[in-house]
Amino acid sequence: MWCYFRLVYMPMSYLYGKRFVALISPLILQLREELHTQPYNEINWKKVRHHCVKENLYFPHLLIEDLVWDSFTNPFLTRWPFNKLRKTALEITMKHIHYEDENSRYINIACVEKVEDPYRDYFSKHLARLPDYIWIGEDGIKMQTSGSQLWDTSLGLEALLACKLTDKIGPTPLKGHDYLNKSQVIYISLQVRDNPSGDFRSMYRHICKGSWTFSDRDQGWQASDCTAEGLKCCLLSVMPPEIVGGKIEPKRLYDDINVLLSSQVKMVAFQPESLQELPNGWRLLNASELFEDVFIEQQYVECTASAVDALVLFKKLHSGHRKQEIANFIRKAVQYFEDIQRPDGSWYGNWGICFTYATWLALRGLAAAGKTYHNSLAVRKAAHFLLKLQRDDGGWGESYLSCLAKKFTPLEGNRSNLVQADWTLMGLIHSGLAERDPTPLHRAAKLLINYQNENGDFPQQVVKLLELP
Repeated sequence: MWCYFRLVYMPMSYLYGKRFVALISPLILQLREELHTQPYNEINWKKVRHHCVKENLYFPHLLIEDLVWDSFTNPFLTRWPFNKLRKTALEITMKHIHYEDENSRYINIACVEKVEDPYRDYFSKHLARLPDYIWIGEDGIKMQTSGSQLWDTSLGLEALLACKLTDKIGPTPLKGHDYLNKSQVIYISLQVRDNPSGDFRSMYRHICKGSWTFSDRDQGWQASDCTAEGLKCCLLSVMPPEIVGGKIEPKRLYDDINVLLSSQVKMVAFQPESLQELPNGWRLLNASELFEDVFIEQQYVECTASAVDALVLFKKLHSGHRKQEIANFIRKAVQYFEDIQRPDGSWYGNWGICFTYATWLALRGLAAAGKTYHNSLAVRKAAHFLLKLQRDDGGWGESYLSCLAKKFTPLEGNRSNLVQADWTLMGLIHSGLAERDPTPLHRAAKLLINYQNENGDFPQQVVKLLELP
């Protein structure tokens, strides 16, 4: 089961099962008046139980699903002896909630799964972590789902070091490498741990020692792509210590490799946080109308590509460690890329918008594994897919509607987006297109150069990344 689905629904199900009702305050009365289209006390809640605004009705419930919930959960689970079952379920749910609290040091995997008695010690500990969700945007204070410190740091370091201007960026690589060093989930003190505490498998957790999370090590939820990008940056410790600082012990890198290899599942893709496998039929029990395929953990092109890239680099620097296992995993991952490539040469993306994002990363993974325009049909098909979408100004632009329609949809007005142009440019570079015809790459580079601000930044445009598949 997908970790976000499980952890978000546990607090909501607990409140529903307890029939919790908050104290009615003037603020709640104002919200009721503002949010509902008819007077609150006139709403027939049983009748509107399954109503959903059409813009959010992306994955409708099955009729039998609604019938089971309506005819069994409400009439029976509130009466003896079935209410004993609900009581046990509530106790187990709270046990899981507290386990997640303690193992994430009260950050939790995201900001939504919080439910506590305000008069207990747990509540004050949650309050202390609220600043972890706050950041300052261009138009004021924002509340984010979770931090992205590791992701931002690793990709930023990779970009800086790729410029080969280490003599001009001062102590930045040193500071970034030090942050990654401290952010790895390792056993240093009582504040961090090797794996989740106790019988973590019974709590549906996976090993995490040596991994990196999306945010910081306190959160504790390993992500395969973050682990891979963190590993890549730490492998740069082969550079002079005055640039990146001291080397990381090989044992810690080996722990990292163990997490990555253990994240490859039967379908040969890398999953981000959890590996609790369930039959595909369970997908039909999705309780969310807004998101598709969030009941069961999936396999992702993006995570697989990052893992392959990191494993190839690791193999070059530590050729004797689990050599055959790494080679087998890379071979299987390449097969996975080729098997799920769409007929038009693209890949569907889950963590970004959408076909441009996933196709860039798939090309990066294939290139790391030695696949090029000359020796791989998959690479040639992907390059042709991207080239035919290039705009007149040299860029690329893709709408978020691609994620919903599962078909490439350009931005309104056929506009280009700088970030997506950058992704695509990198994908084409990985494909080896520059050796055949560098003209499309030069056009894309010219677009990026012309849009750069005087301070080196680029203008903010529409959203490019998605938080949920």
